[in-house]
Order: sequence, then structure tokens, then C-alpha cells
Amino acid sequence: MKKVLSLVLTLAMVSALAGCAGSSTAETTAESAAVESTAAAEESTAAESTEAAETETEAASDTAAESAGTVLSHDEYMAAELDTEVTVEAYVQATQSWWEDSITVYAQDENGGYFFYNLACSEEDAAKLVPGTKIRVTGYKAEWSGEVEIMDGSFEFVEGADTFVAEPLDVTAMLGTDELIDHQNEFVSFTGMTVEAAGQDADGNDVPFLYNWDGSGTDGDDLYFNVSYNGETYTFTIESYLCDNTTDVYAAVKDLQIGDVIDMQGFLYWYEGVNPHITSVTASEAAPAESTSAAETETAETEAATEAAETEAESTEAAE
Repeated sequence: MKKVLSLVLTLAMVSALAGCAGSSTAETTAESAAVESTAAAEESTAAESTEAAETETEAASDTAAESAGTVLSHDEYMAAELDTEVTVEAYVQATQSWWEDSITVYAQDENGGYFFYNLACSEEDAAKLVPGTKIRVTGYKAEWSGEVEIMDGSFEFVEGADTFVAEPLDVTAMLGTDELIDHQNEFVSFTGMTVEAAGQDADGNDVPFLYNWDGSGTDGDDLYFNVSYNGETYTFTIESYLCDNTTDVYAAVKDLQIGDVIDMQGFLYWYEGVNPHITSVTASEAAPAESTSAAETETAETEAATEAAETEAESTEAAE
């Protein structure tokens, strides 16, 4: 009987131990499966996030590349954000001096003007940038002291294109108005403007122009001179890289006298306000408004005096 009981107890213990072992194995397997499932989910999520980020980056890159490669109209160019890469097409109107594989170009189309600052350019290509030539320029839109320009750019010639040389737009009446800046960098003209003192020489005498803006330069440097219209005075410039001291316009400004009335042509550059780069100066064919008014007054007074004298002479004859 004791042996039977012992056997029963032994079997019961073995069964219990086996049950515990089975339970522990099941729990371990479940835990392992859960960990593996979580890891797999995390890896999948990370992979999807990385793929989405790469896709977004590629899309942004493609959009930027597409934008940079699209030729913008003048209105679209002016509306573009600063510091963005842009591409435009325009016609060369003039260039500054080529130097160290770069050149600055004044350009225009039928809708507006452009200033391309320091375009990458070989000396051979620089010689081909004659007025009227159409080029495609890609660079970064920038602004410097109010002057909107394309910098760090490159260009290519538009093969088979037509030519275009702008006629000057008379903007004299726009001076002092908000409308003037809408024509920034265009080829423009000014008429009937009066030369004012630009500064003083070493003896304290008023002078009509200065070498450099502060008078610190010498022959061959930029020339700065002041002209007035409707009581307001403006500073105009002979940019020596555009028109050096061998040009007619450089000599014409050196010959100016305070009080001269002149007509001018040039490019509507901007520096802290309007600061045109002038390419032509001639004696004015039209007197300024105040001179015209004075002349008309003097003429009227002369006519009145003559009429009075004639009346007096008639009276004298009648009395005799």
C-alpha cells in the first residue's frame, strides 16, 4: 500500500513539474514573438519614414531644378523671391569691361530691363556680346542698395534668335515718383535738366563734377555730377567700366559748367535711390520749366513796354 501511494505521489509531482515547464516555455515563446513583432514594426516604420523623406527631398530638388530651368518672363522674374535661382532671356544693350573671366551686362527685352552682375564669361565670348544679341542667363536674383540684379550667373547665346536694341524711354517727368522704379535698368533719357554744384574743390569753389562720389579719385575714375528738375536734385554717374575716359560722354561731363541745361541717355541704375549710369550728354534742345517761364515773363514785359511806348508816341503826335 505504501509503495502504491509513493508511486502515485511521484507521478503527481512529475506531472506538476512537466506542467510548469510547459507553461514557462509557452510564455517565453510568446514574449520572443512579441519582441520580434515590435522590432519588425519599428524597422518597417523607420524604412517608410526614410523612404518618404527621400521622396520629399527628391521632389523638392526636382521642383527647384524645374524652376531654375524655366525661362521666366520679366514680370515673373520681378515677382520671384530674392536669393532664388532664376533663368531669363534678354538682349544685350551694353557691357562693362571684361575682367578675369567675368563681365557685367545691361540687358533688356520689350517688357523691361535687367542687370547681370559679373557673369562667368570668356574673353572670346565677351567680344560677341554686342548690342542686340540675345542671351539666356541663369543665376541668383539679388538686391543691393535697391538695385535688383542677377549675380553668380552663367549664360549661353540663343542661337537663331532675333535682335533687339531698345529706344530710350524719356523718364524725366517720372523723377520723384513711385512710377520711376518700374523702369529700373531700362535704357532711358532725361531732357532739360540743369547742372548743379557737385561739391567743392580744394579752394572752396563749387565744381560741376567729382572724381568718385567723394572727390577722392583722379582722371579715369567714375564721374559724379548733380542735375536738377522741378526743384529736386539728383546724382548721376559716368561708370568708368562702362564709359571710360576715352569716351565722348566722359569728356562731355568734364566740360560741364554749373547752370548748363543738358539732355542725357543711359541706364536706369539704382543705388539708394535713382543713380543712372549715363552714356550720352548733350546740350539741351529744351529749356527747363523755370527758364521757360522766366523767358515768357520777360517777353511779355518787353511787349508791354513796346506797346506803352507806341501809345505814348501816338499821343504826342496827336497833341502836336
